[in-house]
Amino acid sequence: MVFRKPPDGGWGWVIVLVSFFTQFLCYGSPLAVGVLYLEWLDAFGEGKGKTAWVGSLANGIGLLASPVCSICVSSFGARPVAIFSGFMVAGGLMMSSFAPNIYFLYVSYGIVVGLGCGLLYTATVTITCQYFDKRRGLALGLISTGSSVGLFIYAALQRELIELYGLDGCLLIVGALSLNILACGSLMRPLESSSSPPPEKTCVDKVPDQYFVYHEKEKTVEENISILEKGYIDEKCVNNVPDCKQDNILNKNVLSSINVNEKDTYKKKVVEQTNFCKQLAKRKWQLYLTYWKETMVLFKNKVFSALFVAILLFDIGGFPPSLLMEDVARSANINEDDYYMPLISIIGIMTTVGKLILGILADFKWVNTLYLYVTTLLMTGVALFAIPFAKSYLTLAMLSGILGFLTGNWSIFPYVTTKTVGIEKLTHAYGILMFFAGLGNSLGPPIVGWFYDWTQEYDTAFYFSGFCVLLGGFLLLLAALPCWNACTNQSSKLPPNTYSYKVASSA
Repeated sequence: MVFRKPPDGGWGWVIVLVSFFTQFLCYGSPLAVGVLYLEWLDAFGEGKGKTAWVGSLANGIGLLASPVCSICVSSFGARPVAIFSGFMVAGGLMMSSFAPNIYFLYVSYGIVVGLGCGLLYTATVTITCQYFDKRRGLALGLISTGSSVGLFIYAALQRELIELYGLDGCLLIVGALSLNILACGSLMRPLESSSSPPPEKTCVDKVPDQYFVYHEKEKTVEENISILEKGYIDEKCVNNVPDCKQDNILNKNVLSSINVNEKDTYKKKVVEQTNFCKQLAKRKWQLYLTYWKETMVLFKNKVFSALFVAILLFDIGGFPPSLLMEDVARSANINEDDYYMPLISIIGIMTTVGKLILGILADFKWVNTLYLYVTTLLMTGVALFAIPFAKSYLTLAMLSGILGFLTGNWSIFPYVTTKTVGIEKLTHAYGILMFFAGLGNSLGPPIVGWFYDWTQEYDTAFYFSGFCVLLGGFLLLLAALPCWNACTNQSSKLPPNTYSYKVASSA
């Protein structure tokens, strides 16, 4: 398949538009699952920790399965994967309306919807990168806001639908809306060259004729030779009957020698194929070994090791508010009449603002993106510590806005990863970090819910969350300090292909 040069426009803007709406439609409900969380608590009567698994799986399973999602998009293309994933998301949401218990939701909403969202995210990012080169950052920034806008709108939409049609009706309607992903996916036209040369037919002619004789799946070597012998003799007998008997004798001698030679050739080809399979298996094994060796080299970089701990702890502590903030308000006995806007909607709109502003700041040369990221982690930890002291809607709304803005640091995380490991290792390192981010997303809300089930209040849970985020931020700050890097460089040389932050940032 031959791809044209990215046009950086044209149909690419249609790709950006449909990718935006794809992320809007698929991530709207999972990110705003906090509204559904309250209804599931009342409907099934399970503990908060057990119920929180539904939303955490829906948001974390896509990141955990990111390697599988990448393989699917690479193998089948963005458009088929997007259409198939649209059925997954819509089907999972509709199935969830018939859930008899919380365990059914783990599969229908948590795994099916979550995996569909992961596939759609990979498909939209891949097809956008194919269409854009110079404006790739702008294009990716625009489509990434689709999920945040979806969180803002779906939080209010799902609450209104629950009041009008109940929980089951809400899920059915939201699932039907998700079917619009099929229309968006159908517009994801792959960037293929229409003038690509057709495959050469002469390649088949270059293969020796005996190859086809000895690779017939339904005939053995002896059967093929007997067919050749019979056809050759019949042709001679028809053309020249008197010479038929004489030719028979000659042909038997010739074909008997051919029989021996062809058997030897067949055996050689079997040996060659066996050796080829052995070499292929050896190469695959060497690739796996190389992958793990490169992974170990990455973890020898102290900044990268601290970064993986920081992203894991950040998602364990920083993700639960977007899922549980509505229940925090209900636990604080805040009157619903005081609600001007759902707290989750505030988080969503401020996340969009945070992505844009932090992304713009990261483009300034005088801004150190790693220190900027560390600052967002430390401020998030402080905001989490303040949640137990918020006893009114206004204070919770302010904290929700602050947490939403700081959660926008996802837009600068690729910058931080690039500065840490270098552009050559970005794909490998980013995949590892996203796996741990998904692990944190999956574990965070259930842990906070278990703390509530244990203490019957959220104060201890958010103290724990704030401690996790602050710990990750301080570890990353210590690893990134220039004096620490200077000490380690004097004591020992870095192994090959390993980057410190200082070295990588100057590249």
